Formats: sequence, C-alpha cells, structure tokens
Amino acid sequence: MAQGTNDFSNAIIDAAGRVAKSASAGTLMAYADGIDDIGRLLDSIKPPTGVVMVTRDDRDVLRVRDFKVKHLAVPQFNLTRMGQIKMATLMAFSKGMLQAGEVFVFLTGVIGKRVDTLVVMEVGQEYELFQSVGQPKLTEHIRRVVFERVLTLMLELAHEGREGKPIGTLMVVGDYREVHKFCQQNIINPFKGYPEKERNILDDAMRETVKEFATIDGAFVLKGTGVIMSAGTTLTPGIAGDPLPQGLGARHSAAASITAATKSIAMTVSESTGDIRIWRRGRMITEIEKAPRGPSSPGADKPDS
Repeated sequence: MAQGTNDFSNAIIDAAGRVAKSASAGTLMAYADGIDDIGRLLDSIKPPTGVVMVTRDDRDVLRVRDFKVKHLAVPQFNLTRMGQIKMATLMAFSKGMLQAGEVFVFLTGVIGKRVDTLVVMEVGQEYELFQSVGQPKLTEHIRRVVFERVLTLMLELAHEGREGKPIGTLMVVGDYREVHKFCQQNIINPFKGYPEKERNILDDAMRETVKEFATIDGAFVLKGTGVIMSAGTTLTPGIAGDPLPQGLGARHSAAASITAATKSIAMTVSESTGDIRIWRRGRMITEIEKAPRGPSSPGADKPDS
C-alpha cells in the first residue's frame, strides 16, 4: 500500500480523538478491518467517549478481543461508505449501543482498504438515518434478533438475487393481529399449516426457502417473534404513507402504507439497484445503498414495482 495512503489513514485515526472531544461524542465507531493499528486509535480516544469496533468476520473479532472493547458484528456485504455507516448504526441503535440524542463519530472506508472517511452524526438529527427517533423503540413489537436476521437476509437477497438474477422483495414484521386485517393472498399461502417452530426465520433452514419464495409477487408477513405467516401477500391498508421519493413504485408504496396503518416495520429490496429501504410509521427510516459494481453500474434508481 502506498505510503501516502498510510499517512492519510493515520492522520484520520489520530484526528478521531480530537474530533470526538470537540463534538462531545458519546461513542466512536470504526470498522476494524480498515484499521491496522487498533491500539493507535484507542490511544487517541479519551473518556467519556466510548469505542465500538465494527467487525465483519471472525478474524476481526479476534483482533478486537485482544483490546477488550465493545464490538458490533455486521454482515459482510459490498456497500457504499454511507451504506456501511447506515447498516452499522442502525444495528447499534437496535442493540442500545447508541441512544437518542447522542453524538457519535464514525470511521470507515472502501471495503478491504484502510479508513479514509470520518463522519460526525447526532442520533435524531440525521433525517435519512434516524427518522424514527422520538417514536416508540424500533423493536417494541419485534425481537431484536428477528430484526437483525431480516436485515441480514434482505442484504443477502440484494447482493445475490436468485440464481444470479436481481429480485425485488418486501417483508413486513410486527403485530400480526393488526397486519393480518390488511392481507390478501395472491397465491395459496406456502407457509400455511406448518408448525410455527418450523417456519421461524431464525431457523437457518428457512434461509433458502425464503429466497425461493422471494421471486413471488407480494410480501412476506412475519410476526415480531420471527414466525413467517405468509408469502405472496397483497397488502391493502387503505392508508397512505408519506409521499415517496421519485422513482419508487408499488412495493415501496405498500411498505409505507402498511407501516402507517399498523405497529410494524417493512424492509424493501429494489430490483433495479439492490438498495434496501426500511420503513416505519408510513415513512422511510433509512436507505442502505449497494456499492456499484463498476463504471457501467446505473447511478439512479429506476421505477420499482
């Protein structure tokens, strides 16, 4: 690696502590695989700022454990820099590692390379990231482990598609007694009649089953406990969510509407771009952008039904 790159990354790491102090940051988060010398980073951070190292694989976990600091395990996917930040901070927020109103500093970079980006954020002030702050807890009606499993599965669908083909998907998770009032089946429900323990998304055996049925038009509907209640489901809440960003279609409209009408969250994967959007109370909480594959990759979302 070029010496200039090393110097630049070290300068950012050395500056992290000064920035955290100046911003009165409660937490500094950093991707461990982008930092060769974790000790150098920790030496720059002074209380009361805490440190959370974000890990993508077992090797990173072992490195972090040597320093006895908090770590957050995230799926290993090729996301943009802001996509990486959004995914990690959303998971940290759901785990209680970040609190409403807290200022935090984040270090990241291109996957597989040293950190090159320092971002300062305040939970609740970044419109696109934490629009739900001040509402009931994100996981009030959803087990945290279920939320994280659904997010991971949606990331897999966004990056792998099905048999090499991109697919668009919608999953709704939450208070099924409310959501069920607005459900109609497009097809015979493939999950009907099976014991709940055999159709829980926390069961690793369900991953391929979900990916197979993700090609069917309609939504997956899950209880907050992770039990999959239906697939190929049309949602008819009759309540409009907030106006959609330009280029988003029926799938996203359904996600906005069902979350406006019920105590639920929805996650969508765009068939055209692979971007993941998370919806709550009729509006988009955040958008996690997939990194472009190359110069020929499309730069904008296309209308997505």
